[in-house]
Amino acid sequence: MKRNSFILYSIISVLAVSTLISCSTKSSLDEVTISGRQIMVDGTPYIIKGVCYHPVPKGSDKRNFSNLTQDLTLMVEAGINTIRVYEPIDSKKVLDEIHKSGLKIIVGFGYNQDGNFDILSGTFLDYINKYKNHESILLWELGNEYNYHPEWFGGDINNWYNALNDSAKMIHEIDSNHKVTTAHGELPDEIALSMCNEIDVWGMNVYRWDNPEEIFSQWNAISSKPMYLSEAGGDSYMTISKDGYEGGVNEMAQADANAKIMESVFNNLETCSGITLFSFTDGWWKAGNNDSQDIGGWAPNSTGVPYDGTPNEEFWGIVDIERNKKQTFNIIKEKYTSFPE
Repeated sequence: MKRNSFILYSIISVLAVSTLISCSTKSSLDEVTISGRQIMVDGTPYIIKGVCYHPVPKGSDKRNFSNLTQDLTLMVEAGINTIRVYEPIDSKKVLDEIHKSGLKIIVGFGYNQDGNFDILSGTFLDYINKYKNHESILLWELGNEYNYHPEWFGGDINNWYNALNDSAKMIHEIDSNHKVTTAHGELPDEIALSMCNEIDVWGMNVYRWDNPEEIFSQWNAISSKPMYLSEAGGDSYMTISKDGYEGGVNEMAQADANAKIMESVFNNLETCSGITLFSFTDGWWKAGNNDSQDIGGWAPNSTGVPYDGTPNEEFWGIVDIERNKKQTFNIIKEKYTSFPE
């Protein structure tokens, strides 16, 4: 990737989007700011009690919001206040329904999505300018653990960090009301932090068994910015029997792991701004036949998945594909609803 070409295209994009009309007025918009290590919404500390949300129906591999009303009802019941999506939602109707349910959104942008609101083409700026005044938006998120994939950037991960920082800067220039985050795989190193000073909040996808405790002190030692766990949790399938949990479908293993992870987060709110647990619903599209729930799948740096060290990718939901609550649902509900807003 040639950085100068990226910057040139991005400047052109900024000029183009500046003529677009926003989808709503700014009068009722919450102001998202940063105070020390805290995310603030209209001057009040905001704790992310969230879940990652990518609803794909049985038999499909495409995201679909046909079940949105039921999903939001379940989320509200569980005390969830934030959903994290991996790609933009280009529907005011969907965004309006999310807002009316009282939830906010962390909107993710991919690097190369064939020009569909992506970073490479610069069209992510079109989306931001279109929806930056929508009440549902909490944060703009650039990339999802791309630090594990230097091969996507000419073999040099610094190319990604340059693009990441440039993109965050351009967002700041067109939207002063929201902050920018990225979902980094694990703790960012000194190079990432030094090259990405425009990132306001660092999200981290962290799989350290059932105890992410150490990452909070590690973060305190290297940065004074806010952070949150953009992914963490456990799946409901044990590939092997281990630590007292039997092999096969095992909702108790998932529930226990999520309870301990969430407890660690809420015990460290002086550093951590919350969590978006992975994930809301099981994803039958990830590891095999889209019409069946299959074991297997792969994710980078995932040997810390509790309690078998194996990410069975189709078993991560807090509800199953039919929206039946798993055991972890009530654990999450207890944790989220007992913690004040």
